Amino acid sequence: MLRTLEEVLKPARAGGYAVGAFEFWSLDSAQAIVEAAETVGAPVILQAGPFEIEFAGLQALSEIALRVADNSQAEVALHLDHGDTIDLAAAAIDAGFTSVMIDASALPYEENRDVTRRVVELARPRGVSVEAELGRLAGAEARSDVSEEDAMQTDPEEARRFVEETDVDALAVAVGTAHGLYAYEPKLNLARLAEVASKVAVPLVLHGGSGTPDNQVAEAIQLGIAKVNVCTEFIAAFGRAYAAAQEERSFKYNVPALFGAGKAAARELAAAKIRLFAGTNERWA
Repeated sequence: MLRTLEEVLKPARAGGYAVGAFEFWSLDSAQAIVEAAETVGAPVILQAGPFEIEFAGLQALSEIALRVADNSQAEVALHLDHGDTIDLAAAAIDAGFTSVMIDASALPYEENRDVTRRVVELARPRGVSVEAELGRLAGAEARSDVSEEDAMQTDPEEARRFVEETDVDALAVAVGTAHGLYAYEPKLNLARLAEVASKVAVPLVLHGGSGTPDNQVAEAIQLGIAKVNVCTEFIAAFGRAYAAAQEERSFKYNVPALFGAGKAAARELAAAKIRLFAGTNERWA
């Protein structure tokens, strides 16, 4: 069942749980995500960013996601991740995405606000949700690569103003996570997150969920995080399973042996993440 980002995140923020958002680039990756959500009985977000769009094509990804969502009882949102231009956000809206992220966080506050507001103006009449970002995470994501020195955590008062001035449906915050695999031991700034959450009513988003310690993720969810992005770990599950399958003495190159192993490993990882994000929510198995 296809849903907007707002439809799956508002109950999450109110209920003290988070919805998993996983990158997809193919039919089998989309199926692994949605099948995991069905197993747990939870909503889920299929998302694709510039890398996935360059790899598979925007329209093809939309058609894959819509078909998988239509054939599932799980609530599924289709989300543009790290859209870096207004044109890309508009193209995703036209392609049938139910939510888009506009990431203008590298720009000064006023420019980020104005670009974000323009995307909201495009999306709202079409019934499409909008996520934006304030602050900058370290690490590489899509076409952005931010050093630790250039990373900047979200200012709580700026977050309040930004949401009021843009009317976004969700806000990605920088509180100590990083894109990709960590080069250091992660430590979330939970005090800053709590302050942001006290000033911002919309659901908050944690990017850089891969490799972040489970206990810190759980605490962040209790403080207001309603969406957790997982990309690197999900892709790695496919890659490691492909490599391990080929080491088996009985291995033969066929679709179930190679690609089935990757899909199964990714489905298992996604289900584990979704259960973690559920916290104590009794609706989820």
